[in-house]
Amino acid sequence: MDVEIRITGGDRADELASLWRWLQEEDELRGDVSPLETRIREDELGGAVDLITVVLGSGGAAVALTQSLNTWLQNRYSDVKVTISVGERSVEVEAKHVKDAVPLLREVLRDIDRP
Repeated sequence: MDVEIRITGGDRADELASLWRWLQEEDELRGDVSPLETRIREDELGGAVDLITVVLGSGGAAVALTQSLNTWLQNRYSDVKVTISVGERSVEVEAKHVKDAVPLLREVLRDIDRP
C-alpha cells in the first residue's frame, strides 16, 4: 500500500527533506521511502520534490510510520502542515497544533497491517 505525504506551510522544501531523512532512519521503513518529483515543464530547468511516498506492507510498518510521523511533527517549530493520504483517505495535521497525531494517523493508515 502506498502512502503519500505532502508538506505545506513553512519552508516546504526544507521540511520535506527533513522528513525524508527522518523516515530513512526508521529500520522498518528503510528502503521503502521515496521522494517524488513534480513533472518538469518546458520553461523549468528541473523538477522539485513534491511529495514522499512510503510503500507499506504488513509486519508493523504502519505502526512504525505512525510513531515516526508523530514524533517528527512534535519536533517542528514552524507552520508546517502535513497531508497523509492512502487511496481515498487522507488527513491533514498542523504541527503547531498537535500534541498527539497518533489517532488521526491511525485512522488514515487503518487496515494496512491487517491480514
